[in-house]
Amino acid sequence: MTLLIKNGLLHDAVNREPYKADILIEGDKIRAIGEDLPSPEDAEVLDAAGLDVWPGFVDAHTHIGLDGTGIGYEGRDYNEMNDICCPQLRAIDGINPMDPSLRAAREAGVTTVCTGPGSANVLGGTFAVIKTAGKRVDDMVVKAEAAMKCAFGENPKRCYRDKCDSTRMSTAAILRRALFEARDYKARKDAADGDPSRMPKFDMKLEALIPVLEKRIPLKAHAHQANDIFTALRIAREFGVDITLEHVTEGHLIAEELAGEHVPMAVGPTLTHASKFELQNKSWETPGVLARAGCAVSIITDNSVIPQQYLPLCAGMAVKAGMDRFEALRAITINAARHAGVADRVGSLEVGKDADVVVTEGCPFEVFHTVKAVFIDGKRVC
Repeated sequence: MTLLIKNGLLHDAVNREPYKADILIEGDKIRAIGEDLPSPEDAEVLDAAGLDVWPGFVDAHTHIGLDGTGIGYEGRDYNEMNDICCPQLRAIDGINPMDPSLRAAREAGVTTVCTGPGSANVLGGTFAVIKTAGKRVDDMVVKAEAAMKCAFGENPKRCYRDKCDSTRMSTAAILRRALFEARDYKARKDAADGDPSRMPKFDMKLEALIPVLEKRIPLKAHAHQANDIFTALRIAREFGVDITLEHVTEGHLIAEELAGEHVPMAVGPTLTHASKFELQNKSWETPGVLARAGCAVSIITDNSVIPQQYLPLCAGMAVKAGMDRFEALRAITINAARHAGVADRVGSLEVGKDADVVVTEGCPFEVFHTVKAVFIDGKRVC
């Protein structure tokens, strides 16, 4: 299929100022961007005159498809409550493409999400990056294993208080033990050099942590309080692994320190009540303060904490609290794509990238806007 979107005002997440241009889509890719592009004979033409054109919005941290919509506990698959340490779990084995929240997401222009296990576990398993349209998760996957979820702060303590974890020190020790064991396991595997008689006994948990140790995927660290953020960074440095910071609720209190760390930060969910002690300093100013300090900032919903379709509204709330408008756009597009490790495919309107395009009347940051069309991989889904 060939599609030509003409005369739209493009907000490409690359150039600060929007500009009038056409977008030529062939198959599932953007093939050309420019003024007055000629229309191929077989092309469908969408006249976007007077409308705004955006990259598909990207959420770098959500539980969509694992935390069911409109159902009770029996439909929730994002927290394993029988084991505090379960890195062997994979989001793609639990995602339900029929979850109505995915439809609501794409109808709002959210086309790509990084989704996975929750924060009850010190190690919860791997997140996956998927598109928000499809019937079979295998066909929706952009990156099957994007990051290894770990959690600090109150959640592991609360969920496992009567079993094995009641302090932040215990949480850190459990994570360190897993990484120590995985490092030793990997060293013994490497030393065996393929000789079955010398290989360590297979351990699925430790096997799952090898991509972290090899820096193929980062730790995705749930941390709200400043002390938890620094503990996450400390452990990452101890083991020489990559890390992304998730939630970063007190990030505005330590912005200068975080700027020197050069790690991606996903801020949110902020459109909620401060329901825990560790959220007492929650503020819409956080993403703007971090961005001005030079941090790589994404804005997230943590769906279903905030419904997925309100991701652009969350960016608007950050703008209202002082965040630069262009940086807020990047926080739900290219920065989020980089955070999730898929910026080569999504997050901006550029030639060669996936044809994920949103056409609106009005700015999606504002309540009174209308989504006119959404394309995922070149196919119209709304």
